Amino acid sequence: MPERSIRNIVSQKEICPGHYQMVIDAPEIAAEAEMGQFLHLKWAAETNSDPLLRRPISFNEIDREHGQLIIVYRVIGRGTKLLSTLEAGDKIDLMGPLGTGFSIPEEKNNFLVVGGGMGIAPLLDLVENLLVADKEVTVLLGAEKKEQLLNLEQYQELNVNLKTATMDGSSGYQGFVTDLLADLTAIEYVYTCGPEVMMATVQEWAQENEIAGQASLEERMGCGTGACLSCVCKIKVETESGWEYQKTCTTGPIFALNEVIFDE
Repeated sequence: MPERSIRNIVSQKEICPGHYQMVIDAPEIAAEAEMGQFLHLKWAAETNSDPLLRRPISFNEIDREHGQLIIVYRVIGRGTKLLSTLEAGDKIDLMGPLGTGFSIPEEKNNFLVVGGGMGIAPLLDLVENLLVADKEVTVLLGAEKKEQLLNLEQYQELNVNLKTATMDGSSGYQGFVTDLLADLTAIEYVYTCGPEVMMATVQEWAQENEIAGQASLEERMGCGTGACLSCVCKIKVETESGWEYQKTCTTGPIFALNEVIFDE
């Protein structure tokens, strides 16, 4: 089990309203981390244990050269609100790397990456690794508005086929990002992370086109190490029932796309 450690924050900034990017100095973790894994972290208060529970946040990027971890998160409660008040030089209490990471099938060449909302954040490192592996990559990003298309400028600088969708029409197609699936051809493998309804649509499209892939699931977590069972999800298995609960924090958060049972 990864040990708890106290690390220094290199920088933190608000990248759009309510969304923050934090850079953490953690060379040992950066050397070990895999794309798609996550940290379990909290404010490192010396005299106050509130909030008690940690927050799971996936890696946005892993900078092994400088020994740094980059995370992107949204303020949605007391824990993340406290995280957003931290500055360069402050301490962060974390455990990691946790969970399973993405894998890249060597025999495939044409990849699709679909991200929605906060689900965009864990996908940047994956896309960069796909390009290092000399793969063809199509990226579909969706959000309510352009300013919530996380890492958009970085994606625009990468050699990918990038398409965006926003509900207000401020960037790219106006509507759901999954509407863009209809125009795609020659895709051999797909990755997705975002709202369940979006990933369920990606799953349906992939199954109709006999395309395999991986999904990064987002669940509430208590311990992050498989003890509390608060993050279980339904996964298809070859048993009489046809499914079982598996732990997102240890068996996941990356699962085979066709094995996930999304809530109906």
